[in-house]
Order: sequence, then structure tokens, then C-alpha cells
Amino acid sequence: QVQLVESGGGLVQAGDSLRLSCATSGRTFSSYPVGWFRQAPGKEREFVAGIRWSSGDTAVGDSVKGRFTISRDNAKKTVYLQMNSLKPEDTGVYYCAATSRMVLASTPRIYDYWGQGTQVTVSS
Repeated sequence: QVQLVESGGGLVQAGDSLRLSCATSGRTFSSYPVGWFRQAPGKEREFVAGIRWSSGDTAVGDSVKGRFTISRDNAKKTVYLQMNSLKPEDTGVYYCAATSRMVLASTPRIYDYWGQGTQVTVSS
């Protein structure tokens, strides 16, 4: 059984920081690349960042580059998204997802498994 569980969302003010966690489980799951996506009301799901377990290679979306960092703890099977200098436009539901295609992709349809999401709200 493959599962992803996000946590760490909340209500913060502009300029604050938050760290999201994505706990993963599943026998072969630890080899699947993991991505963070977000979705604001009325908007399409947007790629935020992604990481490969084995190499630690990362990719970060242009809209968050320089402010957000993705990392992983192999022992805990957890992927983190450190979000600094938050802006109101960062508001949305944040999802983590994993893909069995073994590619670090920014396209949501590539990802097979999704968590339930965690809400991040940034007030101005």
C-alpha cells in the first residue's frame, strides 16, 4: 500500500516561514521521485518542487525559486518543503505526490500517488 501524508500547513503572515512534511510509506515507494504541488481556488495545480530519493537531485518551480527548498530524510521516508519569505500568492492547498515513472517531472499527470493536501494561507 502506497501512502503520502502531508502536514505542517497553517495560517501565517506575509514574510513568515513554514515547513511542510510529506511522510511516505510503501515497500518500493522509497525509490519514487516525490514532488510538491499547490492549487489555489480557480487555478490549475502548479509544480512547486521535486526531489529524487537516491541522488537528492532537486527541481524548483520558477515562482518559488530562491524562497522554497525541498529536502528529504531517507531514514524517516519523509520529504520536506521549507517555505521562506511567504507571500499571499503562495496561498493554496499543497499536495505531495510520487511517480512510478522515475522521472523528476513538473507535470501533475505524471504522478500516480497523491496525498490529501494541507492548506497554507498567507495573509498580507
